[in-house]
This record gives sequence, C-alpha cells and structure tokens, in this order.
Amino acid sequence: MYSPPSFKVDDLATLHAFMRRHSFATIVTHDGEIPHATHMPVLLDATGATLVSHMARANPQWQHFADGHEVLVIFTGPHAYVSPAWYATAPAVPTWNYTAVHAYGRPRIVTDHECFAKMLHDLIERYESGRENRWRGELPVDFRDKLMRGIVGIEIEITRLEGKFKLSQNRPEDAPGVIKALSASTDPMDREVSELMQALVKF
Repeated sequence: MYSPPSFKVDDLATLHAFMRRHSFATIVTHDGEIPHATHMPVLLDATGATLVSHMARANPQWQHFADGHEVLVIFTGPHAYVSPAWYATAPAVPTWNYTAVHAYGRPRIVTDHECFAKMLHDLIERYESGRENRWRGELPVDFRDKLMRGIVGIEIEITRLEGKFKLSQNRPEDAPGVIKALSASTDPMDREVSELMQALVKF
C-alpha cells in the first residue's frame, strides 16, 4: 500500500486495535488470471498473529487458500471527504481522509471439526457479547453440523501489516479547519474522522 511517511502507522497495538474495531474486512486472492475478493468478518486472535474467518463452500475463492500463496486482507475504518473551503491556505483541491490496515499472510484451511466449531463460537461471542437480547448459539447438533458442512474455516498467519491513517498530518495549518467542519457534520463517520484527527494530528 502506498503510504507517505506522515501517514504510515507502524505501532502494533494501534494496528491490532484498529483491526479488532473494524473487523468486517475484504479478503483478496489471485487465481493466476484474475483477482478475487470476498467481504466478511475477520477476527484477529488473542496473540495478534493469526486472522480467523470462514466463507461459503460454494464460494470458489476458498480453493485459492490450498496453494499457500500469500493473501491480502483489507480492513477499512472511518473516512471523509475534505473540502478545500475548510483550509486556511490556498490554492488547494479536495481530498479524502481515511484509515486502513492491510494484512498479508499465509492461509490454511481448518479441517479439525472441534477447532472449527470453536472458531464459530468465538465469532458469535465477538458480535453477541454485551447485547441486551443476545443469541447464545444454541442449535440442534444435526442442524449445526449441516450448516458447518456448507462453510469453510480459514486461518491466516500474518506475515506483515501495513497501516495508513491519512488524516491531514501533512497540512498542519489546514487541519484545524478540517476538524471543525467534520465535527459539525451530521454524518457520524465525519465526526469520527474529526476525533481521530484530534488524537493524531500535531499542530
């Protein structure tokens, strides 16, 4: 991922927290002729070394994992349009502020039934935990096993991470105006970008 030094994020704790917060990701592979992508929840394990997910067995992309070639998993976070009308300096043009982490790794298919079942349990816990009327995953065993036969478990051993938070760090004179405009927006994502800018941009 192209990332000028001012936008690059290397801190592992920051990258891991971002991946856990924005866990609906895109898995990208290549079959030798064309790229393939699937959008799905992807969990970072407790060690921070492995990504865990699953996809429909009917999705041919999972077969790409058998060759052991490196795959790309893209995590995207808050983003916002930035108008030059908010800048203190001129001339300038519109741009986009955004946050993203690219995770590269070696995939493997999870074949152990109990391991796969635990993966699914952990996924349910991740998204159901803390909800007032939560679902606890209780299913008849035969029904659960039938569903599991229709999906494929995936583990991806992370080989490298690339983080990019493009949040006007290169325009310290103009960033205050961007923060002010985004914080006043009715769009929740605009306000989230504003909060990130306030935390990261040095004036």
